[in-house]
Formats: sequence, structure tokens, C-alpha cells
Amino acid sequence: MSRAGRIPIFLGVICIGAALVITGYNLKDGLRAQNAAEAALTELKPDIISDSDGEDPEPLRYYPGEEMPRIRALGEDYIGILEIPSLGAELPVMADWSYKNLKIAPCRYSGSLYEENLVICAHNYPSHFGGIGSIPLGAEVRFTDAKGNIFLYEVTEVESLGPRAVENMTNGEYELTLFTCTVDGRSRITVRCRALTDIRD
Repeated sequence: MSRAGRIPIFLGVICIGAALVITGYNLKDGLRAQNAAEAALTELKPDIISDSDGEDPEPLRYYPGEEMPRIRALGEDYIGILEIPSLGAELPVMADWSYKNLKIAPCRYSGSLYEENLVICAHNYPSHFGGIGSIPLGAEVRFTDAKGNIFLYEVTEVESLGPRAVENMTNGEYELTLFTCTVDGRSRITVRCRALTDIRD
């Protein structure tokens, strides 16, 4: 084989090797994120009082317009626990989003449960929001805040938005929105939810 013929083979081997390294890093980073979220969840759960039968607490123990309460775990602030039964997911939600916090757990991107406009973002790690694009319409989503109030939601729409569609993401039309980026980072998988818990009574 000529020297010119070896060059494409050599370049192909380099590309395959680079892909394996990237895949290995992503798997390792995903496992680290899973462990970080599980550790936070373990510390949070005993401090968040919720009904074991899944019914809404009566009355809801909060005041409309107030700031969502925070609870501390492993040196970070959280606003509660998100459950997506159809994915088998139970995740702590950090009070504020940052790139550093996204490495640990899903984060509040904007809004509030109490204002019915909460937006939660997370990386597409398999243990975080990697599977939200497959959530079926009508699936239940549950959020337990730091006071133990349980808020129930129903998935009504799954859509793809552009990476700069911030206004569409946070327009307040939906009581709860979950989103993550696609693997290539070119769009945002977005899950819209309607409230099943009436917080205005």
C-alpha cells in the first residue's frame, strides 16, 4: 500500500480513537452526575416531609407570592424533589442554575411553583433529563417542595426549541416546563406540563 493510501486509514484510526475517548468521558461524567444527585437526594429526603400515600397535603403550606423555600444539602441549596414515574426518575432540584450546578443535579432555570411558571433545566445525562423526550403525553410529573407540599402535573406537550428561544421557554404559558439540550447542542427538548394541583384555593 502506498504512503498516500495509508493516510486515510491513519486518520480514520485517530477519529475512532477520539470518539472512544469522548464516549468514555461522557459515560464517566454521567456516572459522576448520577452519584452526585443521589447523594443530595439521600440527604434531602429525611428533611422534606411528604405524605406517603401521594395525596396533596391539606392545606398547602405556603403563601402565594412568597419565595420558594430552600433546603441545604451537601453545601448546596435545593428547592425540592422532582419525580417522573414514567422514567423511573427521582431527582433533587437545585435552587439556582449555573453550569457548575448542572453538573450536580437539575436546576431551577426561572419561575416558581407558587407563581405557576417554574422552568427546570438539566443536562442530558441518562440519569438526569436524558430521557425526557420519550415521556408520553398524559404522564404524571410530581414536585415536592422543601416544605413537603406535593404538586402534581400532567405532560401535555413535548417539543423541540432552538437554543436561543429563551422567551418561548419562559413565557409562563405552562405551569411547569422541563428542558435539556440534545446531544449535538442544536436544540432543546422541552416538556410542557399542566397543573393537576389547584394552588389558588
